[in-house]
Amino acid sequence: MTHTPTDGLPLRTGALLLDMDGTLIDSGLSVERAWNGLLAELGSTETFGHAMHGRPARQVLREFFPDMTEAEIAAAHSRIEQLEIADVDSILTLPGTRRILEQLDAASQQLGRPTWTIVTSCTMPLFEARWATTSLPVPATLVTADQVERGKPDPQPYLLGAERLGVAPSDAVVVEDSVGGLRSGLDAGCRTMAITSTTPAADLEPLAPVLLTSLDDLEVAVQEGALLLSRRGGQ
Repeated sequence: MTHTPTDGLPLRTGALLLDMDGTLIDSGLSVERAWNGLLAELGSTETFGHAMHGRPARQVLREFFPDMTEAEIAAAHSRIEQLEIADVDSILTLPGTRRILEQLDAASQQLGRPTWTIVTSCTMPLFEARWATTSLPVPATLVTADQVERGKPDPQPYLLGAERLGVAPSDAVVVEDSVGGLRSGLDAGCRTMAITSTTPAADLEPLAPVLLTSLDDLEVAVQEGALLLSRRGGQ
């Protein structure tokens, strides 16, 4: 499906709330290797699929293993985090990420306030391990899975992200690559954009009026005290 600049862009907003995996960086091979390794260790014949992306590990574990005790879930969670932290050599920065973060940092300086943050289903240790491979700027604030009681698709992560930037959820745009992440953003009251890197576009389109192949499709500027988001190369 071809999208034009009339598909919801350009638009003005106060801030961007950015997912990390599949949106800013490509950790897909690492995630799949770690999860498939863990599932095999635990005797499961299941494999990790795109529907599992973008959600906290504990939620995924409970779906795979509904009969596990909380102690078993905690042990499995510790193991998957260990496997993922040890497997960051294949992490790639996705197209457009560095340019967009540079534009957002310039906008933050111009507006005198932070204009973006990361809202991820990684824990802080896993975020740090993956982000350290990129040399990308670290946001002034961020939200990780271990900072909220309920992770995506619950709205709590994006509500906290907007709060930490000092903007109303309705004045923030969530950029996500997963169905669960988009539902989290919508239920928080944010507008949404989807990156079609890990999930079929047909699954994302009902939840996001703007589909992007990557952040390389997007341009950020400042207009009248707000961020102006437009399709790169659009009118």
